[in-house]
Amino acid sequence: MPAADRLSAAREALAAAEAAASGSGLRPAPGPDGPGRTEAAPDPHAVARKIVLRQLAMGPRTRRQLEDKLRERGCEREVALRVLDRMAEIGLVDDEAYAEMYIRSKQETKGLAVEALRHELRAKGVPDGIVDASLEEIDPEHEKEQARALVARRLRTMRGLDREVQTRRLAGFLARKGYGSGVSYQVIREALDGLPEHRRD
Repeated sequence: MPAADRLSAAREALAAAEAAASGSGLRPAPGPDGPGRTEAAPDPHAVARKIVLRQLAMGPRTRRQLEDKLRERGCEREVALRVLDRMAEIGLVDDEAYAEMYIRSKQETKGLAVEALRHELRAKGVPDGIVDASLEEIDPEHEKEQARALVARRLRTMRGLDREVQTRRLAGFLARKGYGSGVSYQVIREALDGLPEHRRD
């Protein structure tokens, strides 16, 4: 199932998960007044579920991001792992779907290449195996076309500059987006050769 469909199905389960969490948020707290005491203490699992659901309501999160948030909020590790395992079972926590959506989004909005995407996904806690498998789906030719489009747009702001200056600035620009030097210089050379001021008679 495509990532978008998996996450869509998972979000349909969000309402049910929220209802379950709110229905079990409190538990009787024994005290000096005996078992019949009505005062309640929070169930740590319900508290953890609510924290996770609030995070997911703001946008997709990796499992490690959620683990970090639960630890930050003082949840016990065993409780956090149990809750996240359950969320993974129903599809609300899915690092594969997260990686696929993140890659597609960053390619479309920022034109990021494989190495930049690899760095960002790892920083967000996506396991290396999932990162590698997701990035293998990227077509090198598509990435090259993406680099060409980036260079063409950037060149509009660099008219009249010396070719060496243009090359240096464009190479740095592409490097920051994760493109290797081989692809970068090929694309830059092609683009500059096509400019009237750099054509040879």
